[in-house]
Amino acid sequence: MHAVLVEKFGGPEVLTLAELAAPDPGPGEVSIDVAYAGVNFAELKARGSGYRVASLPFLPGLEVSGRIRAVGDGVADFRPGQQVAALTSAGGYAEVAVAPARTVFALPDGVSLRTAATLPTVLPTAHALLHEVGRLRAGDSVLVHGAAGGVGTVVGQLARLAGAESVYGVVSSPAKAAHALKAGYDEVFVGDNFDEDVYHATGGLGVDLALDSVGGDTFRRTLEALSPFGRLVSFGNASGAAPWQATQAQLYPGRSVAGFSVLTLAKTEPEALRAIAARAFALVADGSVELPVTAEFPLAEAAAAHRLMETRTTTGKLLLRIAD
Repeated sequence: MHAVLVEKFGGPEVLTLAELAAPDPGPGEVSIDVAYAGVNFAELKARGSGYRVASLPFLPGLEVSGRIRAVGDGVADFRPGQQVAALTSAGGYAEVAVAPARTVFALPDGVSLRTAATLPTVLPTAHALLHEVGRLRAGDSVLVHGAAGGVGTVVGQLARLAGAESVYGVVSSPAKAAHALKAGYDEVFVGDNFDEDVYHATGGLGVDLALDSVGGDTFRRTLEALSPFGRLVSFGNASGAAPWQATQAQLYPGRSVAGFSVLTLAKTEPEALRAIAARAFALVADGSVELPVTAEFPLAEAAAAHRLMETRTTTGKLLLRIAD
């Protein structure tokens, strides 16, 4: 099979196409003939600095769609030929990938393999940020960093469906702001003055729920932009800053801080992930939520996909096309 291999950490150029033996599933696993693989920021971090990488060489890729190729011992819920989406610990940038059956999801009727590749990381993350962790209530105001990215595009739609009164986004350029406004945001703030923009937009009250994937100074300023009983959910550290901290003085008005990682949930509580994914996928199947694919690359051009994502100009979702 063809697969993308990383033998040393570095820039996109370390992504090389290799010919490898197709893997067989072990107990509790399935192998998948991959149709599409999602491209995620976590994979850029893995390639560049070894984020969540146990050893070199390794095969990147955390989410795929395709058809079941074979099932391992103890797997009763899937059959060869079945169309699925899956979270993988690695190896998604390949013609054949292996995944634990507990993080493989049968596709709802009407969901194509191309659309399915956008679902495993983004949809459960967006749903959990708003509902399971963020506890969004009808009438709440919401602030979302990275509003034009994959998670941000879905969050805007989900928040509107759930009855949020005001949904504010933060992006880095006017072009991204135009994309986010189409995804359900009331206002989109461009640049670094988002805390001042929140103050003016809310009449000094602050927001009830904020979602931050940036960390560092952005996290601290977002915490200060909360209402007295506001909630902040951290789901990333794109800034690469030191781990965030919150002081008693910052929290004592009644604010709270939580964190979420879909990869951690997949490892520690896969049944909880399955329940969240089922609720989230259903919203795609019935047409309530859409995550647009804004760029698609063949497997051999994985490096080009990474270069594009590194420009921070992308919106929506990027995919690798593995097979027709």
